[in-house]
Amino acid sequence: MRLLLIRHGQTPSNVAGALDTARPGAPLTALGRAQAAAIPTVLAAESLDAVYASPLIRTQLTGRPLADVRELDIVVREGLEEISAGDYEMHTDADAVQAYVEAGWRWVNGDLDHAIAGGESGHDFFDRYDAAIAEIARSHESAVVVSHGAAIRVWAATRSVNIPSAEAARRRLQNTGMCVLEGDPEGGWLLEDWREEPLGGTDLEDRLAHDVTGEPEDAEEVIAEGR
Repeated sequence: MRLLLIRHGQTPSNVAGALDTARPGAPLTALGRAQAAAIPTVLAAESLDAVYASPLIRTQLTGRPLADVRELDIVVREGLEEISAGDYEMHTDADAVQAYVEAGWRWVNGDLDHAIAGGESGHDFFDRYDAAIAEIARSHESAVVVSHGAAIRVWAATRSVNIPSAEAARRRLQNTGMCVLEGDPEGGWLLEDWREEPLGGTDLEDRLAHDVTGEPEDAEEVIAEGR
């Protein structure tokens, strides 16, 4: 199948640099709404069977303009939510961000036993995200999945068979950035495109936002420097 993983539009928590992963989550900012509104035009040439979103409200708000234009329902699917920040929920401090970034880096490099304090392990994350994507792949030839920055980056980096995981994990994914994959869970996924910037273009970037789940640091440097 053709799988388009799109990160949600900007939220106030993205601007503030907060680890906002719990339900229902923050709504979109004015910029986030503009980012979402640009998606249907950018994807006009794509053949789409379905639009999925996570249980967090920001993904559903992001997918709404596309779903309306295509006359599709938004299917809310458990398992597509953001990597849980656990005990660091809504924290903005460097130690919390370091612990969160380090967890994703460890999972990409195979340490799935590692768990975020009060949150989930790598096994927990991949079990629920893989299950959600597998169900979507069984049901459609092409689909948009509106999900979250850290979740998309970690999952796409690990499941893409044509790019080194560590290299992919270093790529940023701004609000309404997109990863396009072709394949299926059994045969594997090929990463066809990784659009780091918003789908509507650089005019929809916010360079002043402290976007902790979309702007990955090199976790090895973070750990070494104790940041």
